[in-house]
Amino acid sequence: MALEIERRFLVRGTGWREHILWRQQLRQGYLQGSADGVTVRVRLQEECREAAQEARAWLTLKARVTAITRAEFEYPIPAADARELLDLAAASLSKERYGLDLPGGDWVLDVFEAENAPLVVAEVELEREDQELVLPPWCHREITGRGELSNAALARRPWSRWPAAERLDLGVEGLCDEKDIR
Repeated sequence: MALEIERRFLVRGTGWREHILWRQQLRQGYLQGSADGVTVRVRLQEECREAAQEARAWLTLKARVTAITRAEFEYPIPAADARELLDLAAASLSKERYGLDLPGGDWVLDVFEAENAPLVVAEVELEREDQELVLPPWCHREITGRGELSNAALARRPWSRWPAAERLDLGVEGLCDEKDIR
């Protein structure tokens, strides 16, 4: 069993752009989810002509161990199967993912699209829960363990459908500006 130890942050500004290593276009759908944090997800990385990459896909089961750690089982599947499973998914989302060259772990940044735009979230995978981490200045607020801002939750209840009062309660209203991220 693989463990995913991850911290997540809301992003403000574009300072992250100078750290981009690679880019992927992702679609993901949620086939099953439970209140105790178990999800079954299908993810499709779309073909990228500029990088001469073919479409790739995975089926993933995640189960929460702690607020920061999840058990993760991930299996490659044919892209055609992923497209069919995405059509069956009760909830889905799309995002552009960037790999970043930052110290302290494996950093990625997601720029959400469609109903979740203009939300931007940075994630860092760590080797252990108590690992020291120096945050870049554009990591505005930590959202690790905030279930309502998980990808699965955003697929079911997109950012654009959140009432302004809820965004204010989280301190994220006005955090993202479309012109700042595109």
